[in-house]
Amino acid sequence: LCCAVLFIYLFFTRFWLISALYTAWWLIDRETPYKGGRRFHVMRNSVVWRHMRDYFPIKLVKTAELDPRKNYLLGFHPHGVLAAGAFLNFCTEASGFSMLFPGITPHLMTLSLWFRFPFLRDYLMSGGLVPSDKESASHVLRRPEGGNSLTIVVGGAQEALDARPGSFILLLRKRKGFIRLAIEHGTPLVPVFSFGENELYEQVSNPRGSWLRRLQYQLQQIMGVSLPLFHARGIFQYSFGLVPYRRPICTVVGKPIPVQKKHNPSEEEVDQLHQKYLEELSKLFEEHKVKYNIPEDKHLEFL
Repeated sequence: LCCAVLFIYLFFTRFWLISALYTAWWLIDRETPYKGGRRFHVMRNSVVWRHMRDYFPIKLVKTAELDPRKNYLLGFHPHGVLAAGAFLNFCTEASGFSMLFPGITPHLMTLSLWFRFPFLRDYLMSGGLVPSDKESASHVLRRPEGGNSLTIVVGGAQEALDARPGSFILLLRKRKGFIRLAIEHGTPLVPVFSFGENELYEQVSNPRGSWLRRLQYQLQQIMGVSLPLFHARGIFQYSFGLVPYRRPICTVVGKPIPVQKKHNPSEEEVDQLHQKYLEELSKLFEEHKVKYNIPEDKHLEFL
């Protein structure tokens, strides 16, 4: 909203030419977000992101190599309130993505809505963000030279409504669009679990079926984004505020799942690969949970 207000405001000042020229640029450049975007390494390497990394702190862990001759589709879980791990690990170099995965260019999908705002769209593209639609995803995954990764926060904004400390609920049981996309392009699937992502905020109780959850669902359908009622700490006090808690996040990248390319996969083929993905994601969680202080009796819950 700030970007939109600034854009309109400039038209009524002596700096109106800035908005006028930007409008012309916007029209010429309107397809760029859907064709892989336009990243700026200066922005990805900004010292601001290193301070953000150290605040929590946030760490990226590799469990297997990614071949730079191939493209990869990464499923990120859970969404959390902010998806802080997804942003910092795949849209900045603060956690050393390029050093861990040399030859791989990361992209992260976000709501197409944000690319409609002037100035904001260019800022988002500078870090490697692309719109969350099939056209944009296909452009990245079909690049013949390989060396690209596309990260999708599979649970989306709806999963944020279940983001609270100690929760391991993933909206994944019926989410199969990314599976079909991987088969159509023959792209290996890589499960990613971000331990600590749900620990950053407390959330007002909103169990399924409650009036609050129904209202949040309705607002999400209208606005395209969910509105979790969250709180954490303040800047100078720790009892209440919107600043996230300083709790560690460790994003673990699993091993690739081979995918056989097929232009028009059947429902059975999609279901089989989807089940394989659930199993590999659960295995990744179980293998690493003790390292990050998750009780042995805690398991992922797929809805």
